[in-house]
This record gives sequence, C-alpha cells and structure tokens, in this order.
Amino acid sequence: MQKEFWLTNVLLEVGYVRDENNTITTKTDLFQLKIVDGKIVEKKEKNDKISPEEDQIDCKGLLGIPSLKEMHNHLDKTYLSLDWKACRPAKNLEERLRHEAMELEELSTTVKQRASKMIDLILSKGASHIRTHVNIDPYIGLKNLEGVKEALNSYSDHLTYDIVAFPQHGLLKGEVIPLMREALNSGATLVGGLDPAGIDKNIEQSLFEVMNLATEFDVDIDIHLHDGGHVGYYTIDKLAEMVEEAKWNNRVAISHAFCLGEVPLQQAEHISDKLSNLGISIMSTIPITKSLPPIELLDKKGVNVHLGCDGFYDSWGPFGNGDVLEKVTRYCETYRKSDELSLSQSLKYATGGITPLNKAGEPQWPNVGDEASLVLVRASCSAEAVARTSKREAVLFKGEFIRGELNNSLTFS
Repeated sequence: MQKEFWLTNVLLEVGYVRDENNTITTKTDLFQLKIVDGKIVEKKEKNDKISPEEDQIDCKGLLGIPSLKEMHNHLDKTYLSLDWKACRPAKNLEERLRHEAMELEELSTTVKQRASKMIDLILSKGASHIRTHVNIDPYIGLKNLEGVKEALNSYSDHLTYDIVAFPQHGLLKGEVIPLMREALNSGATLVGGLDPAGIDKNIEQSLFEVMNLATEFDVDIDIHLHDGGHVGYYTIDKLAEMVEEAKWNNRVAISHAFCLGEVPLQQAEHISDKLSNLGISIMSTIPITKSLPPIELLDKKGVNVHLGCDGFYDSWGPFGNGDVLEKVTRYCETYRKSDELSLSQSLKYATGGITPLNKAGEPQWPNVGDEASLVLVRASCSAEAVARTSKREAVLFKGEFIRGELNNSLTFS
C-alpha cells in the first residue's frame, strides 16, 4: 500500500540576503511537502490549500535539512552497550594494536549488540547512511564482519550503508589477503587498506594489492592513511598513479590524509588537482590532536570531502557521541568559518555534498522527485544548525519517521 501524507509547516531556506554592508543572512519560509512512497512528489507554499481528507503532520516550524552521512566509522570496535571501560595505556601504535588483538576474541560474541547500539546513536543524530570499516585480520577472521552485517541488516529500513574490509593489522601478512577475498565474497562492499609505509612497510606492494582486490571484485576503495609528511604525500601520489592506470576514477577515497596538511602549499595544490581529476575523495574525522588535510583548498579544487566520527568509545579512545554535524561545527570553529555563508555551505561535508542553497543563494534542496530523507532541527537556518549543533527533533528516511518525537503523531487511514 502506498503511503501518502503531507509534511506541513516545514521551514526551508529560500535565499541569501545581503545588506548595505555586504553581510549575508539566510531567508526562510514555511512549506508543505507531499510524500508518496518515500519520495517528495509535491512542494507547496504555506498558504496553498491541502485537502483536509489527506493525512498531514505538522512540523511546527522546524527547519528541514538534508539527511546526514556518517562516512568514516568502526561499528565493530565500540564498547557501547557494555560496562564503562577507559582505554588501556599503550606506549606506541604497535602496543595499541597488540592490545586490540588480545581483546578481539573476547568481544566477538557481542559484535551485533555493540554495533546496534552505535547505529541507534548515529541514527538519533540524523545520519541515515553509514560507511563502516570492519576489521579483517588473522585474530578475528570474519567474525566482526558477520556481526556487523547482522546489525546493519536489522536496520535496513532505516539506513543505507557501506562495509569496508579493513586490514587493521596490516594487509601484507601472509593470511590477510585470502581473508580479504573471503570478506569481499561475504558482504563487504569496499576494500580498505592501512598505512602502506607505516604498517605494511612497502608502499608500492601494499597499494598494488589494494588495487588488485578492487579490480578483481569490482569494488570501490577507502584506505586509512595516517602516514605523514612527504611519505604520506608520496603514497597518495602513487595511489593516484595506480587509479589512473586502472581507470578507477570516482571510486577511491583516502581517509585521514593528514599529510596533505603537512606539505608545502604548492605540493598540496598539485596533488589536489590530481585528486580532483581522478575523483578521489577525502574522508576526515576532524581530530583535535592531528594536522588536518586542507579542506578549503580541496573543496576549491573540486575534491569531494566527507566527514565521519571514526570509532568512538573503544580501545582507541573513550570519547565521541556519533554526531557528524558536530564534526562540521568543529571544522568551522577550528578554521574560523563564522560568517553565514561559510557556516551554511559547510553543511555539505556532512550530507554528501548537498546544501539547501548553493553559494549564489539559489534553492537546490529539497526538490520534487527527491528522496524524502531529511532531518528536522530546532534552528532558524542551516548556518545556525552548524554553529550551534542544533538538536535533531526528528529524522525521516525514505518517508518514514525513524527517530524523533514527531513519529507518533501520524496515522494512515
């Protein structure tokens, strides 16, 4: 049966206004959106009549923004749903990895439970797409993948997702590549990698194996790259070369990429052009303690930049709350993006590139024909939503209220 209803009194952005001092503010108005079978099929102004016989839900002037996307996450690692536990001290990365390996088996029986708790939290913050990296390694095999798949499948009516087969303990260890193949045959949808220099100790071979798996299984790539400075830069340059050779354009992402913020500007500009031409995306978690890739430069060059919350409350760190909008807030605060235009346009880093207005102030979302996936927030405009990390009052996914206090006020006749 088709579900048809109207969202009434939805606050939407309609343009930017410049005053005599060239200061921009956002103009908004109330609208009514007709939802049929998960899509927006009609958009009316607030005073246009709607038949009283049609189902309606009053959004009470809440601001509609595009649904959010959590683009870098580790559902399998979290301690959520378990008793509180702070991180065990570790002297270095090698020791941290050893600690993680020791507890993987202990945690393996609760993967679905823990991942589900994390999914619930992420959904409540307005994200209805999750890209999760899942450990594939000699210590855990495919157990984490199986548990994460079960958790995600149980939320299939609430979100979309990507599962990255992630060789956390190194790709070039003897049994890992066969395990990666098994994972890609068993539900993983992307191939991952980790620090070709720092972890695998062989940049070219590590990247070759990642690319080989991607082409063999016809999947996209998302690799972790913490290697810094010129070593990291060389790694990205070599990966770009392989992407071009394999014609894997628009199918590759690099997570973290701290090195792009650690090399001279001229080099950063040069590699940004390469990334843009090849459609290679950058995923950032906006960490406090590390250098960041030059997001503004990447954006100007046409490189797609997405944000995620990474793993949180796990053996790597006790912090985090699953709020990708808060990551945008942190980015804007760090780089002093405090004017209306900068704040509102930065929302795209959490939405997969969508903003209600383009830079010229022309409305571009929501349109008739769009999927009815949106978040209702308590804010006057998206600039305020970003600056204040405004409360998410309700979350819709393909026309269904999946979170929020409004979800019980609609009945279908």
